[in-house]
Order: sequence, then C-alpha cells, then structure tokens
Amino acid sequence: MTHACVIGAGLAGLALAIRLQSSGVETVLIEARDAPGGDAAGKLREGFNFAAGAQAVTDRTGLGELWQLSGGDIADDLVLLPIEPVRRYNWPDGTVIDMAGGNDTADAAMRRVVARVAPDDAAGYEEFLRWSQQALRDGASPWLAPPQPGLISLARAAPSLARHQAWRSAYGIASHFVKNERLREALSVSALTAGANPLKASALHALTHQQELTGGTWWPQGGMPRVAAAMSKLFERLGGVVLLHDPVLHIHTLGDHASEVETVSGWRQRFDSVASTADAVHTYRDLLASVQRGPDMARALRRRRFAPGAFTVHFGLEGSWPGIPHETVLFAQRYKGLLGDIFTHGVLPRDSIIFLSHPSVTDPSLAPPGKSLFRATIPVANLAQLPIDWDQAGPMIERRILEEVGRRLIPDLDDRIVTKFHTTPRDTSLDFNAWAGSASGFEATPAQCLWPPVPTRDAKLRNLYFAGASAQPGGGFAGALASARCAAKRMLEVNP
Repeated sequence: MTHACVIGAGLAGLALAIRLQSSGVETVLIEARDAPGGDAAGKLREGFNFAAGAQAVTDRTGLGELWQLSGGDIADDLVLLPIEPVRRYNWPDGTVIDMAGGNDTADAAMRRVVARVAPDDAAGYEEFLRWSQQALRDGASPWLAPPQPGLISLARAAPSLARHQAWRSAYGIASHFVKNERLREALSVSALTAGANPLKASALHALTHQQELTGGTWWPQGGMPRVAAAMSKLFERLGGVVLLHDPVLHIHTLGDHASEVETVSGWRQRFDSVASTADAVHTYRDLLASVQRGPDMARALRRRRFAPGAFTVHFGLEGSWPGIPHETVLFAQRYKGLLGDIFTHGVLPRDSIIFLSHPSVTDPSLAPPGKSLFRATIPVANLAQLPIDWDQAGPMIERRILEEVGRRLIPDLDDRIVTKFHTTPRDTSLDFNAWAGSASGFEATPAQCLWPPVPTRDAKLRNLYFAGASAQPGGGFAGALASARCAAKRMLEVNP
C-alpha cells in the first residue's frame, strides 16, 4: 500500500492518518467542515471559547504516541494541564466524592474518600482495585473482542473474558465488590460517556476508574480544538495532505475494491486503500450508494442498537467559581430507573444525570476576564427511540438543566448568564450525518462488542476500513485513538 485516503478529520481520522503517514504511506485526509476536529470543533461566542466533543484528554499516553512514531514530542505542539480532581460526583442528598488521579498520592486520596463515604466498603474497594489492576495488566479492554469478528477470535478471547468476569455489567462488578449505592454509581457511571448502559455494558467498562486513577485526565491549554489542530499540524509536517470544507460525495468501487474517492468540489483520486471515520450508516447508504453493498449494509446497520443521543447546554457566566471543579457528575435521585428510561423505554424523563464541565477553572483563557465557561450534557434516548420535535422540546430541557445546576451549585445562575445555547440529537444528526443522532455510534452491548456491527475491515470491499465512533472499539477520546490504532494495524498488515 502506497496511497491511502482517510475520510473525516475527527480525532480518529487524524490519528489514523498520522499512523499511516508515519509508516510511509502517502495519505490524504478529507474533511467536510472548514477545520479539523469533527465534533471537537470550537465555537467563539462573546469571548467564550465553547467546544463540543470530548471533555478531556483521557489517554495522554496514546495521544503522545502519535508524535513518538516519528521521533517527535507532543510537548512541542501542545500544553496539557492536569485536571484536579479528575471528577467530582455529587448527589441530591449532599454526598460528594472527589476522585483523585494521575499522581503518586491518588490511591491514598481515594482510599480516604471511601473510608469517609462508605467505611464498610474499604476492603471491597481494595478488591475492586486489585481486579482492575490485574485486568489491565492482562490487556483487558472495555471492548470485548478483537475488531474483526469470527468464531476463532471469540474462542481466543473467551478465557480472558471469563477470568475477568466480563459477563457482569459495569454496575454489576461494582456491586460485587462494594455495597454502598453511591460508590456503585460512581464506579460505573463512566460507561455512559462512551454511550454504554452501565447496567448492561461489560464489567470491563468499569476499568475506566483505575485508568483515570493511574493516568489522570488532562486539558489542552486553549481548549480541546487545540488537540485536533496540533494533530493536523503533525500530519502535514509528516507530508500528509488535508482537504478541508469539501465533503466526500462518492467512494467508487471496482470489483471487490474501493478504487476512487470523489468530493463535492469534483476532486477525484485513486487510492490503494480507503478508511472512513464518518458515520457507518452514512458511509454505506450515501457514499457507497452506487454499489449494492452500500444500501444492503445500511439497512442491516439500521436494525442494530445505537447509543443514546446527547443534549448539551453551553453557557458563559459572570464571575469565577473556583469551588466548582473542571468535571462534575450531578446524579439524580434515580439511577437504574433513569437508565432504563434512556436506553430501554425511549422516554424523556424529568430528571437527568448531568455531566457538568467547567474548563475555565483549569484554563482561564477560555473565557473573558472575570467570567466562566460551562457545558452541561445529559444523555437522552436517540432519535430512533424518541422521535420528538427537538426545536420545541429543546428550550424546556435547557431550562430544566440550568435550574438544576443553579439549585445545586450556583443559586443566582440566571442573573449571571452572559450567553447560552444548546445542541440536540437532531443537531448531531444534521451536522455529522449521525444515524439516530447518536454521536457515539452503536451501543456497547456485550453482543455488539463480541460481534461488531462494523468490523475494522469490510467483509466484501477488501480495501475499505473503518475507525471512529461507528467502528470497534467505539466512541470517546480513548476509543477514537484505539480505533485508529486497530485500523492502522489492520491496513498495514493486509496491505504492506
């Protein structure tokens, strides 16, 4: 393989393009929008640097590895600031758990927190940490099987899955070790950030706690769009070509191969291999519409289970709030019932789990002097399960979220708002061609992890590959980097 095309310059597309270019493959990266970053792109509004997408760098090692491939250093292009605490968990009854991470004292700090909140669970928490550490040493991942499905792959994975109790859910493994309900929720809720249901997704999703305890989470100075900009700069420095603001129109095929890529502007070029990090349904239904494989796969994929959508309120406030950490999870009174409403029943509940981000407490440059930037996100049922009019429902949901944040953290929030806007699953669908408005792609159920809806390499178009949220191993910052690693390995093995 000497020439490759990567469709989509989100984090997965950028990471894949860097890996291919670093391996000597001449790579062209094509992006529909006018800047790289995908859903991590930024928006400047009244002096506030708002951004969607990932809320933090959760795999600093994996990100730095992209520079090391060519002998570089990530510090030359990006300043990463530690987020401390990693996250605060907050419940309506006033219970607060601050999670430490990324330093030598993190383990001791978490043990003190557990001793305060759930003293009877101190021994169980130690067992949970030992389980996590052993699973990570053995290379366990929240994504159960290798990216290429098959009975042989499943048979190879089975002993490890059994040894690490992967049949349990994330909430189930937490409940196996600890009895305090607040602690169970704190140890399992991170699965939601990858579009997975903590009550059903594999226990291996609970490994996030140990990963963050050891590696911490990080914030790129200047905001998350700086990560995409730095990755794009690295790719071009390696000799890669980036085409912006030119959506792909067709992936042309010849026999059982993807032969050429054509964009809306009329640009067209032949490649040895093509990788899509765009939504999988969009790729098959629209980009491969001229070959029977396209509509056939699109119909099959639409029958699979998709992750929830997200409703996000971005807002800027007068004043500084040093007592509100970078990341807070505001739990509702309910946990199991609320997750059932989102994933199973497809209803819009009045209560919500709110993922509140306050990045200006770590990086004041994101907001004007004396002001603060916030983002509040709640998971909601996707458009396939909840086909409501979001133009009508949006203002009501925004009001509920701001009222809850105000009630629990900022009593005079309404008087301090400088600017605000919200995004819905419908926006995700329109802006990113995301089927059902799910930015996380397919739901990470055990069945769909063991037998992925979209393998890394297409079964019939032999040089068509996938990475990103629709592909194994799934959504989220770490998932994007991991899917790019899987795709690059597969592409270079099959087409050396």
